[in-house]
Amino acid sequence: MNTHNFLLTACALAAAAALTPAHAQSQNDAQPAATSASLQTVTITGKRANRVSKGATGLAMELKDTPQTISTLDKEDITNFGVSGSNEALALATGINVEQYETNRATFNARGFEIQLTQLDGLGMSNSWGTVVGREDTFLFEKIELIRGANGLLTGVGNSSGTINYVRKRPTNQDGGEVEVTFGSWNKKRAALDYNKVLTQDGAWAGRLIVATEDKDSYLRDLKDKRTTVYGVVDGQIGDHGVLTVGVTAIDGQQDSPMWGSLTLLRADGTQADYPVGTSTSQQWTYWNTKSYSGFVEYAHKLGADWEAKATYNYRHSNEWTALLYVYPGSTGLVGWPYRSVGSADNHVLDANVSGTFNAWGRKHSLVFGVNRSTEKTASDTYLLAPTCADTPAMLPVPAMPYGGNVVAEPSWGARTACNSGEQSLTRFYAASRLALTDSMKLIAGVNAMRHVRGGQSRYGSGGQLLDPKTEKLSPYVGLTYDITPDLLAYASYSDIFQPQEQADASGLLLAPVKGVNAETGVKAEWLNKALLTTLAVFTARQEGLATYGGVTAGGQYWYKPMDVKSRGFEVEATGRLSKDAKLTAGYTHLKLTGPDGKDIYEWVPRRTLNLTVSGRVPALPALNLGVNARWQSDVYKVGSARQDSYVLANGFAAYDLSNRTTLRLNVNNLFNKKAIGGLAYGAIYGAPRNVAVTLNYKL
Repeated sequence: MNTHNFLLTACALAAAAALTPAHAQSQNDAQPAATSASLQTVTITGKRANRVSKGATGLAMELKDTPQTISTLDKEDITNFGVSGSNEALALATGINVEQYETNRATFNARGFEIQLTQLDGLGMSNSWGTVVGREDTFLFEKIELIRGANGLLTGVGNSSGTINYVRKRPTNQDGGEVEVTFGSWNKKRAALDYNKVLTQDGAWAGRLIVATEDKDSYLRDLKDKRTTVYGVVDGQIGDHGVLTVGVTAIDGQQDSPMWGSLTLLRADGTQADYPVGTSTSQQWTYWNTKSYSGFVEYAHKLGADWEAKATYNYRHSNEWTALLYVYPGSTGLVGWPYRSVGSADNHVLDANVSGTFNAWGRKHSLVFGVNRSTEKTASDTYLLAPTCADTPAMLPVPAMPYGGNVVAEPSWGARTACNSGEQSLTRFYAASRLALTDSMKLIAGVNAMRHVRGGQSRYGSGGQLLDPKTEKLSPYVGLTYDITPDLLAYASYSDIFQPQEQADASGLLLAPVKGVNAETGVKAEWLNKALLTTLAVFTARQEGLATYGGVTAGGQYWYKPMDVKSRGFEVEATGRLSKDAKLTAGYTHLKLTGPDGKDIYEWVPRRTLNLTVSGRVPALPALNLGVNARWQSDVYKVGSARQDSYVLANGFAAYDLSNRTTLRLNVNNLFNKKAIGGLAYGAIYGAPRNVAVTLNYKL
């Protein structure tokens, strides 16, 4: 998208918003007198104003009352720090490490293990190989929840790392919204619109439209990214007791000259190379394009004063088109593996549950129970450069790094051939309850009865064979909280671990699911009239049979061995407001990871990380809002790869309110222009050098 077209798009978005009539209707205006004819308005507007995330347990509880560690990235911080991509947003969070091992694929880890589960509004399936392709546009979300530790009550399937839950924006009770335009380093151009409209005079129905388009080059040689996201959602009253919500999202991402694989930094003599920060393995003919379409339908029905039944269906279809070059050391120098493919994935998630409160033994308790069914089908076709899909094509010679983007010619691709496909399903019955044992002590207990079935090959896997396609498991969860004072709470929780794996051993057999246990104890305290929450958590986890890289077979396939790995450590976090205009998030994680021999393992995971985010308005100049985020991590390395010493990355912003509707914001990322390797789990890419962006935001 050139500058002219970009400006036209931005103007069109602003014009569309301006032409839409605005009621500027307050929540109170949307609620007429409480007569029998207006019950629907009271119900829906109250629900919109008081939506509560159900966090780690499926039960509606405050963060302080949840017996696990939960952090929240809210819309304010995401906006202030100008992080339009979800991967960059997650880097702001306590205890989360983003491993951007390619330009279009990343993994996240917490407490020593890869985060396998990302969700939308509390529903989703495990990521293939723990890998996330592309980035979600953060403009879609009201907040991002980060639940660290086991997720046994969320899905019944998961490890002890945690869960990322993206909470989508929903319709509100007021007309209005915002439009913003951004220009930044590397020819970055971005426009976004968020507009809400109350659709009926009584306020019972409302809709929201979100559009974001971004076009930018990169500090990496030849890399170009374009992404457009459109999201529309409508909710309203059905009868006197029902609320229906329907939403649709379309995402179109195009990436030219992406990196497949990453830099080879270790020389043959064992020394580590130091290349220019923009060094890339890609060629100008390569691309990685993605499209996805998703929709959801949610119906909630009020069964009584304190009970609700809810059914939700989510569907997502995605496609990938790639032409790539994988570069790695050969026997006489660098060689390149050209690859071209077309892939697709279909996901269905259906969830139905009943939740509410009941009185027993003189106290009030809460309960949720339900059923969930998730399915996924994947398929990938390749353009053969070898006789069959299982054969490795002839490798192309590649000059020494750093090289240009036109040194390896695009091959003459062979016929398109179906090479692998797979499917999996997860069916589970779940129940959880919060029981008030005394006025101060609460017991949270739950169980998942699940059945996991899979067939075919994994999305990115080695085509391993299944010994048993079906797995059944009963997974318990138990937590205990105790109110020491009204503002101080102690807690403990325990959960089983169960996670199917997609890696194969040296014989070509897929590894058995990971099993284990996760335990956490801690103390949470609220300060400053509940404006600030502090958490101290001590955790331990044992995962048995975790897939760990073992080597490469004679046929060129990676193989993995099952290993028992133990994680233990502690986290400290403070998050909230110090005053009306001052925010703080500070978090520290200390971790120890050991293998079956008791020695350190997974040395590429930082053992200590520290995050600090502060922002606030200047008392002498209230129109000026300033903030800084800093992240420090300890040194990491990987045997046979590279080493990265400990380092600090800092980002800052300055926002000035030109009027009560218009804000001008300057973002500076990597303030000290630190050169560092972004992650070593699957390779190495240098992080971005110092860069800036300017955003103009206008409230509609």
